[in-house]
Amino acid sequence: MKKTIYNIAFALLTIGGMVSCTDLDKEVDLSLSEEQVFSKFENTRGFLAVIYTYLPDAFFGYTDGQYLAASRDCMTDNATSYWSVHRYHSIQSDGYSAKNHWFAIRYWGEDWAAIRMCNQFLKNAREDVVGNLDTGDDDANLYTRYCAEARLLRAIFYMDLASWFGGVPIVAEDANGQPVLFEPGDINTMNLPRKTAAEVFQFVADECDAIKDELPFRYADENSNWGRVNGAAAYAIKSRALLYKASPLNNTENNVSWWEDAADAAIDFITKNSTQGNPYRLYSTGTPDEDYYNCFISLPHLNDEYILSRSEWVNSREIEIYLTPDGFSGSVTSVGRTNPTQNLVDAYETINGLPIDKDPTYNENAPYDNRDPRLEQTIIHHGTVWGDANEEEECEIDVSYPNGTHLGSLHGGTTTGYYTKKFLNNMSFKSPKAYTHGCPIIRYAEILLNAAEALNECGKTSEAYEYVDQVRARVGMPSWSDQGLNQEEFRERIQNERRVELAFEDHRFFDERRWMLFEGKTAQTETSLPRYQQVYNLYGVRVTADPLSFNYVHEQNHPTRVFISPKNYVFPIPDSETKMLNNLKQNPGWESSSSKKEEPVTVDE
Repeated sequence: MKKTIYNIAFALLTIGGMVSCTDLDKEVDLSLSEEQVFSKFENTRGFLAVIYTYLPDAFFGYTDGQYLAASRDCMTDNATSYWSVHRYHSIQSDGYSAKNHWFAIRYWGEDWAAIRMCNQFLKNAREDVVGNLDTGDDDANLYTRYCAEARLLRAIFYMDLASWFGGVPIVAEDANGQPVLFEPGDINTMNLPRKTAAEVFQFVADECDAIKDELPFRYADENSNWGRVNGAAAYAIKSRALLYKASPLNNTENNVSWWEDAADAAIDFITKNSTQGNPYRLYSTGTPDEDYYNCFISLPHLNDEYILSRSEWVNSREIEIYLTPDGFSGSVTSVGRTNPTQNLVDAYETINGLPIDKDPTYNENAPYDNRDPRLEQTIIHHGTVWGDANEEEECEIDVSYPNGTHLGSLHGGTTTGYYTKKFLNNMSFKSPKAYTHGCPIIRYAEILLNAAEALNECGKTSEAYEYVDQVRARVGMPSWSDQGLNQEEFRERIQNERRVELAFEDHRFFDERRWMLFEGKTAQTETSLPRYQQVYNLYGVRVTADPLSFNYVHEQNHPTRVFISPKNYVFPIPDSETKMLNNLKQNPGWESSSSKKEEPVTVDE
């Protein structure tokens, strides 16, 4: 009997969005045998293309309007979801158990399916089929390049697993250097003790090191190869992996050498990038009031800031429908559901480069005046001008209580007084268009922030300013260097800078955990802190129109988050896995969670 190439039931294959027209479109029929796949070049290439569909995608939920159509920042203190049945609410309330945790079941299954495919590719791809000639272009040494791609993709999936679940087993090569294949229920292969999260992140970094110079740092023909991992992605993922390893959650002894490694990795990227004829750079046209916003609505494959993205969503308008403020209608209707919190809004500094509670010029009755330009480019608030002027839809957003035009209706609205502008095109709802979207997995601004954070933790605060200042200069924000920040003060500010710069890009969930922001406070005790420093209490604004006033209140439906330490720092291993593979063990705090009332869970195929 011919061995089937892939077990679809195990795969949980999901291809979110529509991929741009590149070489990665050429996927393969996964019901073929291994011989049929790896004996033909087109099928081998197509198998590798399928692996790419498992890359993390911050937009994936927008294909499910009922349960997920909002940013995953709704699992953090950055935002909440208007739609009551969205799955994110159960993360905020600790409402899942190890048996019915929708995200854990999905992410665990997908990442392991992808890792299996990477191992399968590395074991079966044939040099005589793919070819390995030095052609002097992007396809030079193609077999070597494809294997390096598969190895880097595998490292990214391990990075994802460790970020969500903590330590996991590493199933890579056996003692003879051969990739290990495994099947669901294969106890002999999979029933392994887990490595620590720090060990997994180090494995990721080592894998990136091993292949980073076997790939072009950047492809010459990015129209054909956009979306493929390259050498730059390997340098960048190494930077993130070592930063996570060095962070308090995984570096309990505060080993400074781990921070030094993280700083070196970020600077290695910056140094290597600077030698390129076409380097990655911050998206900037010299227009601070527009450049940050335009970075995320410009065509991703033409954006020099995007180092790696999951895919392009072409000819789509789901994001416009699910982010645009409620109250726009025509051929389609807006149902904005990602509501930024007042916590996030307050995190934006004043234009003077100071936190709002440290700047006497800040006025709570004119809260959006003279603020970091990224506020206006990320968040829609009361008074924001929005709508297509050509179709006579342009207006000032009105979220005044209780009858504001854009406050809310049955299917959409805001419970915080805010909507999300980042990634959102100003679409006409009378004559709707389709757009191309892409959310970066990693972009150049993150590398600069990684360098600044790690250098500060090494005690090299004076060397950290230049990197964060580049990010801030793009939007016209002043340097911190003249403020004389000590290490602790810089730490607080760089954490805030990451929050603002990387909002809605799937960073905040991991950042607030790796920094252990929940420790030493409760919902009751943190109320003395500024709202932007509170992680348990969620806030919004209640605007009244006549006279205009702003009242800052708890978010009306989910005013507080439940966070149990250490349980909620990671997701549970799915209950069925720990029962089948007893060496895995369950994450602390989740062992008895199956005693909760269970609700059926389905994972979309």
